[in-house]
Amino acid sequence: MPEGSRRLIRAGRLVDVLAGEVLEDRLVVVEGDRIAAVERDTGAARGPEVVDLSGAIVLPGLIDCHAHLVGEVETGHGYAHLVQRTGAQEALAGVRNAREMLLAGFTTVRDVGTFRAFVDVALRDAIEAGDVLGPRMRCAGAYVTSPGGGGDITGLAPDVAEALPRELRFGVVRSPEEVRAVVREILHRGADLIKVIATGAVLTEGTEPGAPELTEAEIRAAVEEAANHGAHVAAHAHGAEGILRAIRAGVRSIEHGSLIDEAGIELLAQTGTYLVADVWNGDWIEEQGRRLGWSAEVLRKNAETTEAQREGFACALKAGVRIAFGTDSGVFPHRLAARQFAVMARLGMGPMEVIRSATSVAAELLGWGDRVGAVAPGRYADLIAVEGDPLADVDALTEVAFVMKGGEVVKDLAGAAGAR
Repeated sequence: MPEGSRRLIRAGRLVDVLAGEVLEDRLVVVEGDRIAAVERDTGAARGPEVVDLSGAIVLPGLIDCHAHLVGEVETGHGYAHLVQRTGAQEALAGVRNAREMLLAGFTTVRDVGTFRAFVDVALRDAIEAGDVLGPRMRCAGAYVTSPGGGGDITGLAPDVAEALPRELRFGVVRSPEEVRAVVREILHRGADLIKVIATGAVLTEGTEPGAPELTEAEIRAAVEEAANHGAHVAAHAHGAEGILRAIRAGVRSIEHGSLIDEAGIELLAQTGTYLVADVWNGDWIEEQGRRLGWSAEVLRKNAETTEAQREGFACALKAGVRIAFGTDSGVFPHRLAARQFAVMARLGMGPMEVIRSATSVAAELLGWGDRVGAVAPGRYADLIAVEGDPLADVDALTEVAFVMKGGEVVKDLAGAAGAR
């Protein structure tokens, strides 16, 4: 919304995630792209600048801390096919995905990597410039991974793999010294955070989720170098040993955490390291993967990690681990990301706790606790509204009726996207 403009949002019920309560009849005052005040609604507000959500529940815009906006939705046969796609094709798919994500109510995402380096950064910049409709983005730029590891292009002949353009293997490293150099370059080229691939992956063929792929020294080198630039490190880590290495090295978050053990949970709780676990994603892979003929290797690894991940999630929750919402959107269509809320509730999270994981807690993980994640003065006017009650059934968040980002209505109560 233009600087100096003013808009009033009438909220019949407002979820205050900071206080952990629902407030009745509130008026949210928006000036420019920020929230100026939250007041009691006396019913006196009238005029074209008033958005009437008095019959809905208003919440902060949602945050997905583990998203992949660039490229097509997962095919289930590894990543060798990426050599058949151009950077332009990946970027244009990202434009579609970004719009879909925003209209689903996710006004901010932490994009944790793309095989074609820095396309995510370009997408972020286009969104910030107003050229593309999409969420606010924090970008990883490229994966930091071992040769043939979970963030590498596998399945190609060795001589072909070595001849790939650098942007498809930008973060492949073989030592702590190479890690430091690559991390510096990734951040210099505009990334906001670093993503290390500490273990094998479910979807990268030829790798095993339980197997460590980076040494603790290599992960620590990434953490130290990122800290020099004011950035944090997210660690893709399925296996128990890889998780321990990453936590001890000082990463900010463990992504997936599928095969975490008691020692890993205890260390997460002690250090305050966040867990970002995509606990719905396995259902999608099992159901759609079998229907669409995904590779037997991917389906096997998914079966070996899905229920184990959920058990670990429930144990981490009981241990008081900080859990931020992240879905691995991009494996499945981005518009479906909110389906994960119901799984988190089933695993023991209360409705308010589920909502906070995707708002205030997620904002803290991103380092944006003063910008997003709550409907509060000084923060961006990123709001959503639902007509159901997510505190009675978190599945109501799968049907977002209204989306505002930075004071601009991008989806109205009729379900229409705003003009761009």
